[in-house]
Formats: sequence, C-alpha cells, structure tokens
Amino acid sequence: MAEASWLTDFPEMDRATLVAIRKALDGAYREFSRNYGDVIEAVFDPLLYFLVWFEKLLLETTWLVVLAVLVAFAYGASRSIKLSAGVACAFLAIGYFGMWDDTMRTLSIITVATLLSIALGIPMGIWMSRSDRVQGFVTAILDVMQTMPAFVYLIPVVMLLGIGKVPGIIAVVIYAIPPVIRLTNLGIRLVDREVQEAATAFGASRSQRLFGVQLPLAMPTIMAGINQTIMMALAMVVIASMIGVRGLGQPVLKSITNQYFTMGLFNGLAIVVIAIMFDRVSQAYAKRRQKHLAGMTGKA
Repeated sequence: MAEASWLTDFPEMDRATLVAIRKALDGAYREFSRNYGDVIEAVFDPLLYFLVWFEKLLLETTWLVVLAVLVAFAYGASRSIKLSAGVACAFLAIGYFGMWDDTMRTLSIITVATLLSIALGIPMGIWMSRSDRVQGFVTAILDVMQTMPAFVYLIPVVMLLGIGKVPGIIAVVIYAIPPVIRLTNLGIRLVDREVQEAATAFGASRSQRLFGVQLPLAMPTIMAGINQTIMMALAMVVIASMIGVRGLGQPVLKSITNQYFTMGLFNGLAIVVIAIMFDRVSQAYAKRRQKHLAGMTGKA
C-alpha cells in the first residue's frame, strides 16, 4: 500500500518541482534582462543603424536603379541572360501589384541576416573542421537550434531586447545559420588529403592551405550552405513579423488574422519569388565555381 501511495503522489511532487524550477529560471532571466538589457541593446546599436540605413537606401532609391542592380547581380553571379530576365520580370510584377516597399524591407532583412550568418558561420565551420571534439560539441548545439520550434527563439530575444528590427534579425540568424556552419565544416573535411599534403610539401603554411586550397575546393559545398541559409531566413520572415519586423511577412500575418485570402496569396508568392531568385542565382554561381575549379584541376 505504501508503494502504491508513493506512485500516486510522485507526479504531484514532480510537477511542483518543475514549477519551482520554471519560476526560478524565469525570475533569473527577468533579473538578467533588467540588469543587462540596456548594455546588450547598446552592443547591437551599430547593427540597427546599418539595417535602418540599408533599408532607407533601398526604399529611397529609384526603383529602376534598384532593379538594374538586382539584374546586374543576377547576371554577374549566373552569367545567364534568361535568369537575369526572369529576375527583372519577377520584380516588375512585384512592383505592379504594389508590394515593392515591403519587398525592399524584406530584402534588407534577408541580406543583413545572410551576411551575418556568413560572417559568423564560416569561421565556426572552419573551427569545427580542425577538431573532432569541437565538431561534436557544436553539432549538438546545431541539432538543438534546428529542432527547436521557431517561435521559441522569439521568447528570450523579445524579453531581452523588446520588439523591433534587431530582435527580429537575431531570431532570423539563429534560425538560419546552422546550414552554413555544417556545410563549411563538411566541405573542408571533404577536401582531398593528397591535395593538402602536396600544398604542405610545397611549403604552404596552415593559413595558406586554408585560403589557397581548402576554402576554394570547398566553395561549392559552402555555397550550398549559404543557399540553404537564405531559404531558411526567408522562411522566418512571417514569424519575425510577429515581433515588429516590417516587410512581406506582416501582410501575410494580417491576412491570416483577418482572412484576407488575396493579400496573403500575393505576398506569399512574392516571398516565393525572392526565394527562387536567390536559389537559382546561388546555384548557378556554385556550378560556375565548380566548373572553374574542375578546369584548373584538369590543367594542373
């Protein structure tokens, strides 16, 4: 009877313990936010200034200039007239349907988030590639980041920094950065060991091997990681709109709450168009790089 009673009471005891732990953690995080929130906001002020400046630049520049730059970027990366024409037609359609300003805001967020992810992710992937112990530790963290529901990222960021552009871009980077880290690590590890040994035999230092051999040969794989990072950043646009990030996500969110089918459909299609554009352009660039490297290897 005593054993049965213990089994009956155990869930209540366990629930009380969990409630106490949750309260303690919530209180500690609130205290941390009160004490250090202003300091952390000040750290992110340069990022906010750059993001606001870049968004204003896209919004205030004549649409013809922005369109020309986007088409030139697409052609420079892909060397494809068809793809460049497709980009031009897609953005003309976006402007025609009155979504130009929101698209420019989304482009600014995605561009800055991607640049941050590359700046943080590639060095992390290089560090992982040099140590199996680091790889195991970072992989466990990346697994948590990729399996955690996206909404969960918003809770600590909003509690710490409030709502606005910076919390939104931090949430986007956390959600989108794992692919570029993983594939940078994978690409460097897949570089032929004989090629690295040959570089060492010719007297190349560790940094020369990294920048002259490993990174160039791993570039197609790294580009695939950057491609996936861009796609995941775009997938986070609607969720980030819940904490005040303006762009194509806000009309989609508004259409959900007010049942505006056409608004949601058009803005959703605009997000799809941007995703396809970045996907095709980055894939074309990766293929060009791969052919270039294959040609150089063949000549060697």
